[in-house]
Amino acid sequence: MTAPHVRPARSPATEALEASARMSLFAPSVFNTQPWRWRLSGESLELRADRGRALTVTDPEGRLLLLSCGAALHHVRVALAAAGWAARVVRLPDSADPDLLARITVTGPTDVDPRAERLTAAIPRRRTDRRAYGGRGVSEETLTGLRRAVEAEGAYLHVIRRDQMPMLATSTARAADAELNDPAYREELLRWTHRPQGSGDGVPASTAVRQSPRRVPVRDYAPDGTPGLTAGDGFDLGAEYVVLFGSADQPGDLLCGGEALSALLLDATADGLATAPLSDAIEVEWPRRLLRGLLADVGEPYLVVRLGHAEPDEDLPPAPRRRAEDVIEIDNE
Repeated sequence: MTAPHVRPARSPATEALEASARMSLFAPSVFNTQPWRWRLSGESLELRADRGRALTVTDPEGRLLLLSCGAALHHVRVALAAAGWAARVVRLPDSADPDLLARITVTGPTDVDPRAERLTAAIPRRRTDRRAYGGRGVSEETLTGLRRAVEAEGAYLHVIRRDQMPMLATSTARAADAELNDPAYREELLRWTHRPQGSGDGVPASTAVRQSPRRVPVRDYAPDGTPGLTAGDGFDLGAEYVVLFGSADQPGDLLCGGEALSALLLDATADGLATAPLSDAIEVEWPRRLLRGLLADVGEPYLVVRLGHAEPDEDLPPAPRRRAEDVIEIDNE
């Protein structure tokens, strides 16, 4: 008679790694593609790019994919620190395997990090709020704190000046027009806004926002349908627009840029701000060159983020999320 299989006991460190990987399911990603996978083995966790979820038209070079994966990596890091675990993170550990983006190894218990606790509490509350923000501004003190959070992750933050707003608006609008006039882009957009039931990904119409006059245009996720949300009465008058950027756009730079994006969004959420990443102007080469000009050509723009106060201050429907068992592979041997 065959003895029943007994799952071997797992260490507290392994349990903490799995719990942290589950927190990464909430990470932001372009078109909510969630293009990452995890493999848990003992007290190590590996992050891999899931190229089957790449946007081959919108993001042909994989810049936004790497930013998305970096955000997932940061979610794991802060969740571990909030649970009182120290970890060693090796990014791009194998040059022969470029899809292996990071390896996280728990090195032992440590004091709970209060800031990591604050950020981890914000993870399930963070939403991409595409509605219009109100007239209440973002304080200079808050912007300084967000800049420090980004720089701690190896990236930089440029706050768009008032005189630069027309260029940002023009760059975003022209990028959006170029994409919507591309049948391949519209096909890709359709695929990720009309996902199969239970897929746990994409941008459903219930989370899309109807088009309305804005200081900077917001992507139309339902060009041939009916969005589930109205923009509201605000006009983004109090919103701040920031450009997340780095010194280069190699894979390692973009991965760290994604970690900085996560830090920015979680810190902003913890501060009570609404946030909305804007990637349109990054996706088309010539608007991206215009963004470099806004940075005085000192860095590579990774993403634009709109920050502000939601108006009305109502809860948004959560974005779909994939099941943990579809994302996290657990080696029980």
